[in-house]
Amino acid sequence: MLVLMTVTHLPTRFASWVSQPFGYVSAAEGFVFLSAFLVGSIYTERALKDGPRAMRGALWRRAYFIYLCHAAMLLFLFTVIAAIGIETNRQAIKNLISFYLQEPLTALWTGFALIYNPPLLDILPMYVLFMLATPGLLSLGLRGHWPLIMGASVLVWLLAQYDLSAIAYATIVRATQLKVPLHQTGAFELVAWQFIWVLGLWMGASLAASKASPAVRFPKWLLGTALAIGLGCLLWRHALGQAPFGANVQLNVLFDKWKLGPLRVLDFFALLVLFMHFGPKLAARVRLGFLEVLGAASLPVFCAHLVIALLAISVLGDKQEWMAPWRELLLLSATFAVLYAVAWLSRRGKTGARAAPAVPPVTVRTA
Repeated sequence: MLVLMTVTHLPTRFASWVSQPFGYVSAAEGFVFLSAFLVGSIYTERALKDGPRAMRGALWRRAYFIYLCHAAMLLFLFTVIAAIGIETNRQAIKNLISFYLQEPLTALWTGFALIYNPPLLDILPMYVLFMLATPGLLSLGLRGHWPLIMGASVLVWLLAQYDLSAIAYATIVRATQLKVPLHQTGAFELVAWQFIWVLGLWMGASLAASKASPAVRFPKWLLGTALAIGLGCLLWRHALGQAPFGANVQLNVLFDKWKLGPLRVLDFFALLVLFMHFGPKLAARVRLGFLEVLGAASLPVFCAHLVIALLAISVLGDKQEWMAPWRELLLLSATFAVLYAVAWLSRRGKTGARAAPAVPPVTVRTA
């Protein structure tokens, strides 16, 4: 997922090739789900071993650390990248920070308050907010309330399909006179994407609580249905492109990424079934050390990829297919060399700090 996001965010011709490569599901769904799964597993084990209070404290500390990463990314965008964009008159950067250029003070405090989320910098704020909600969710889950939690999550996701975010935003604006436009609050609609997070939490927590084998056997009819949906969406995406129904906006909403449209969720579930069925067998035969190193340091690597993507856009612009292919390949190779170095140094830093008490890392160990 980290590799796919990195290639997608760099200004090369390969960005459109790897965006939603498995169908109408992007790397973001996988990244959020896997992160939530590991959070649910790791911190449920922490609660069973040391008690719910220790679990909640560890989650608060983790959320705070992720928030610091987000704050650092914002400062980098508002200083270094903004200066380069203004000095070079790079329109791509001006578009990226348009609200900051119009309302710098408002953008500054609302950015740190997780309200204003510029493009590319809207995943970490979502991650922070989900982490802040996780102690309560896991505490309820430990008391056997997962059916209630999942039911409420599905209901909120369903309301998101009927513009719950826009209605809530309009209500907040009337009450507070907030100046941040709705489209500047982030592309991801939290009320929809919380479903992927809660689903991952539930699955990870249930696995940790039951101490069962992660291997799953699905009925043949379900596996066949998932294969048909997954393969169908895969061929559909690569035959027709990113817009499944062409210019038909009303039908494209069914696959909408930002609202997690219903057909998109169906495609996600189909892929989830396939990966859960075939993944353990594949993992037993294939080890990809490069990806494992990146995944074991997912947060530093994610932040590093944002830095590189922002620098590349500020220097090269966001237009694709204007560089020679060998130059684009060189950019990608250099980028992944840097990301690997960041992951390796992060791992060494953790090894050297074993004597100090640490919060269990939330990592993404799969491709």
